[in-house]
Amino acid sequence: MKLPPPRPAPLGRSPRVERPDRPDRPDQAGQAGFRLDPLTREWVLIVGNRQDRPNLPDGGCPFCVGGLETPDPYEVRAFENRWPAMVPGEPLDPDQLDGRASLPPRGATEVLLYSSDHGASLGSIGRAGVRSVVDLWAERTTALLARPEVEYVLVFENRGREVGATIDHPHGQVYAFPFVPPVARREDEIAKRYGCPLCATLPEEIAEGSRVVSAGGGWVTTVPYASGYPFGALVAPVEHISALADLDDSNRDALAERLSDILSRYDRLFGRPFPYLLWVHPGVHLHVHLAPPLRSADTQRYLASAEMGTGTLQNPVTPEDAAAALRDA
Repeated sequence: MKLPPPRPAPLGRSPRVERPDRPDRPDQAGQAGFRLDPLTREWVLIVGNRQDRPNLPDGGCPFCVGGLETPDPYEVRAFENRWPAMVPGEPLDPDQLDGRASLPPRGATEVLLYSSDHGASLGSIGRAGVRSVVDLWAERTTALLARPEVEYVLVFENRGREVGATIDHPHGQVYAFPFVPPVARREDEIAKRYGCPLCATLPEEIAEGSRVVSAGGGWVTTVPYASGYPFGALVAPVEHISALADLDDSNRDALAERLSDILSRYDRLFGRPFPYLLWVHPGVHLHVHLAPPLRSADTQRYLASAEMGTGTLQNPVTPEDAAAALRDA
């Protein structure tokens, strides 16, 4: 299932950087690739080439102007990851394999810089700054989906040492997969069987209000009814829109406003920089997930064996309490 071709997005100020000095392709070194788990028939990406990458390269922050990746001033920027999990190549057919099958790591991995200010964050650069980031997301998604080996593109961010981020400079990433990953595929199957779930539930959430954090411009931020994460949030348009590149100027502004709002609330909630996982799900009804790892100011929430072993998350903070706390932040 390849996503519908998106409308071209403006190139803006973020050209993709082709690096002649990038290391050998990981598939050539035999250190990376997809392996099929015979128990679940899901693909696992082995990335042995990333095991020895530095947590912070010598010479200071590589994302500050004048650093390793950014010799020139910039507002937002995209470039290929020096330690890629996936690399360009011939298209794959992952449905035709069985048993202990393996495939080369086709696709792409890029780094997306949100600001040249090392001390900034996606929540502090303001609506105009976040709007530039949204344009960058749409631009890179459009470009990567145009490649024949790419079937799905995920934009995401890991913020904070608590979730494994090793460079504090504000940035995210984009992964382009040679197949539709399980979560996105499941969302598509649900929508085909039951109809779009967000079209059905967002009006109800807005009317009830107990889990709504903020709304405006045709977009709403809620704590999901069945949130698996303490203070987890979902940002989505009320109108059915499928892809980032399908957003017009007003929708991009509204998305930027909602993201700026919720991320600012996160930082105010406990009076500290708030760590989170963020990912953008296109395909059915576009939405942004936010999954923080904290359940209180000083207590991290860990996934336990019962959750990992069953796929059933346990959330110690009720969504209604979380939404109320975020509204008050």
